[in-house]
Amino acid sequence: MWFELQDLAIEHIIMVAISMLIAAGIAIPTAIWLTRRAAWHRWVLGFANILQTIPSLALFGFLIPIPFIGGIGKRTAIIALVLYALLPILRNTLVGIMGVDAAVRESAVAMGMTPRQVLWQVELPLAARTILAGLRVATVTTVGTATIAAAIGAGGLGVFIFRGIASVDSGQILAGAVPAALMAILADEGLGWIERRFAPA
Repeated sequence: MWFELQDLAIEHIIMVAISMLIAAGIAIPTAIWLTRRAAWHRWVLGFANILQTIPSLALFGFLIPIPFIGGIGKRTAIIALVLYALLPILRNTLVGIMGVDAAVRESAVAMGMTPRQVLWQVELPLAARTILAGLRVATVTTVGTATIAAAIGAGGLGVFIFRGIASVDSGQILAGAVPAALMAILADEGLGWIERRFAPA
């Protein structure tokens, strides 16, 4: 059981890491684009909000029959996890950049900075703490949601949980739930340390 737990924990970590990388790669550039197009805020955030309201098991089920992206296994699970992780990253990035003091932005422009330089040297550094907070929330949520991925054959610590439910074995349930909870706590603490270490106060 110990070796199986190790394998499933590694599967879980990889699934969460891939999902978070893809979600951040989509949400952060989209949020930056939205800061320059206020008219789109309502529509894009509304779509992300709708995705959050869909029950996780239902979303996995909806994705399975979709050609090319659906099916049983990790691919479908990762797509679902990415969709769930978008909102906190998107919203926090948008709030962080939009919250930069207009006077600071104007001073940067007055110094001759281009829009790209203002973004990379002023807005993103000042918004870093808020962006990282969104990543923390998304990561912790994704660690928990990823346990449901076992229902569609994606592996991870949810295998123990579903096996325990099927056999009414609380030991099996705890074998999946406790490591997942510890993983979420470690992810939160680790990203919190990065937030405090690298983000300006």
